[in-house]
Amino acid sequence: MSFSKFQAARLRRLSSASRRLLQRLAVGSVLGTSLLGCATDPELKYLGNDKELNYYKTTATSIDYPAVDTQTSPEAAYAKRPRTVFDREKEEVWEISLSQAIQTAIQNNSIIRSRTTVGAPSTILSSADRAPSSYDPAIQETGVLFGGRGISGALAAFDAQFETSMKFGKSVSLQNTAVGQFGQNSDKAAVDSRLSKTFAHGGSLALSHDMSYLNLDSAAGLAFPSSYAGSVAASYRQPLWAGAGTEFTRIAGPISQSFGGLSGVNQGVVIARINQDITLADFEANVLQMLKDVEDLYWDLYLRYREYDTAVTNRNSALQSWREAHRILDAGGKPGFKPSDEAQARDFYFQSRSLAETALSNIYSAEIALRRIVGLSVNDGRMMRPSDEPTTAAFHPSWETSLTEALTQRVELRRQKWNIKSLELQLCAAESLTNPRLDLVTDYQVAGLGDDLLGNGSSAVPQAFRTAYGSIATGNFTGWNVGLAFQMPLGFRAAHAQVRNIELRLAKARDTLQAQEIDISHEVAQDFQNIAVQYATAQSNFNRFRAARERVQLFRAEVEAGTKTFDVLLRALGSQAEAEVAYFRSLTEYNKAIVALHYHKGTLLPYDDVWLGESDWTPEAYRDSLRHAWARTHGHDALHLDTEPAEFVAQPGWHAQEYAAPNSTPPEPAAPYETEVELPPRPVPATEEAKPNKP
Repeated sequence: MSFSKFQAARLRRLSSASRRLLQRLAVGSVLGTSLLGCATDPELKYLGNDKELNYYKTTATSIDYPAVDTQTSPEAAYAKRPRTVFDREKEEVWEISLSQAIQTAIQNNSIIRSRTTVGAPSTILSSADRAPSSYDPAIQETGVLFGGRGISGALAAFDAQFETSMKFGKSVSLQNTAVGQFGQNSDKAAVDSRLSKTFAHGGSLALSHDMSYLNLDSAAGLAFPSSYAGSVAASYRQPLWAGAGTEFTRIAGPISQSFGGLSGVNQGVVIARINQDITLADFEANVLQMLKDVEDLYWDLYLRYREYDTAVTNRNSALQSWREAHRILDAGGKPGFKPSDEAQARDFYFQSRSLAETALSNIYSAEIALRRIVGLSVNDGRMMRPSDEPTTAAFHPSWETSLTEALTQRVELRRQKWNIKSLELQLCAAESLTNPRLDLVTDYQVAGLGDDLLGNGSSAVPQAFRTAYGSIATGNFTGWNVGLAFQMPLGFRAAHAQVRNIELRLAKARDTLQAQEIDISHEVAQDFQNIAVQYATAQSNFNRFRAARERVQLFRAEVEAGTKTFDVLLRALGSQAEAEVAYFRSLTEYNKAIVALHYHKGTLLPYDDVWLGESDWTPEAYRDSLRHAWARTHGHDALHLDTEPAEFVAQPGWHAQEYAAPNSTPPEPAAPYETEVELPPRPVPATEEAKPNKP
């Protein structure tokens, strides 16, 4: 076979083998694409009928759950079945007071809950990371990241830093010489250490020490083949213009550790302390909201019990009327009685029965809502029932006092004022950065050289260079530098933009504070109106209930005498139930309005006898406070200073006498009516149990 024919046959064999290889590669490519997923066809596809691939398919497409060492809450794991209107078993009644409900909520809510609307997810479920908790102040205090640094993280900028390094090695250097030695080996080692410290006024001090060792094969031209060379140095750098001074350092942190465009001017200890106070204000606001929700849900549950009591009484009266009408119908009737009266009485009974069942379900729903916010399980075998009665006394708060308390004690205003203070300090630091960077730079160095590191050294070596540390100790080889380092961007565009940005944020924060004060005054005003209208309607609804009850008694007597029909009596019973429910609804809304006033005044915590306190601080803080107390105790009064504090005013230029005529006494609050009707205590619940299945 010629060479060309042999080459052609070989190429044909290679072509067939290549085609088979390409086919296999294509199959493998399709299988790999199917297993890994494809952007155009995400569905998994398999080649062949291998049953074992189903296992890998299930494993690859299943959702993984993390294996964490957690324990399910017993309130959730061991909760009993929730109550429904079909439950008839008698359970233990838990007579819970309002103070017990508040105490239980405080003990169980490390993650602070708030009232949620029906069907809406709570913050704990929808945004768990943003859910308020008792851990938030501690988390803020221990923060170390930019923008969220706590006090410890900000103080860490002033911690002394120590760093050291040790290196050992061997090197060979080739030389083009005529003496026959073209290479020279050397053993070497180096130790470098540095200790630096940044001070509160922005200056930084660094102490450094380095020592190197070199050993050569040939000592030609050298005083000794092995040598130790080192130095001890100190350097100091002090900002003189931009970023200089203690005030800037406390606000923005040391300028030597700032990163342009990243750290900003809010990384100092003072800003970290303000952020901690803002976090405490947020925590207090969440606690206040929780307490208000607990009280509102407590009175809602009380109202549901009163509604159920009224519904049961109305149902029993309707049952009694139906039985009477049924008895008259079976007896053949009487004058003034019509067969439709029995059907109407039966209709009214089942209507009142459905209202009673709805009222019972409302009790169960209100109890679950209260159990949730106080951190209890859905059902623990006890039926919660409020034991406290709503107040019926008239409450006439002072408008001036309430407004002053609201404008001075609202936690939202305190938080906003901290924000304004933080921006004012940041503006002061930002204005400093609009100046050029001018630093004083100094350093001092003592060097040394020796045949040995420590010890006596060789006698052939001069005394000054026998040991390296001995050479350094003589102090004969010193050097120093002093000068200025200048740096500035042309135009200061970023610095001026930062100043303008903070000025705008500060202006917005101040306007926001005024808008908040106006909104708070409106909230207090609405509470005043709500308290007045709920108390007035409670009086009217009580008088209505008393008249409706008397009307039922009179109509019942007339129906029994045959002068009135059942229609009049049934309508009177419905009106009596509506009046009683309206009275208790106004009464509970009246108590909730009082709670809302304390909430909007910022006095809800002392009103509920709840006090917030931080844990113990570091011992240094207590020693500093004691030292300041001693200094104040043994200090002398300055002649040019006022030692007595000035009179406190809620707002600049706002005095109480502006709202009253001179030498006049404030008028007494007028009563809602000339003859004020005292609200009665809660009526005795109905004791008769209805029998719906027995006509």
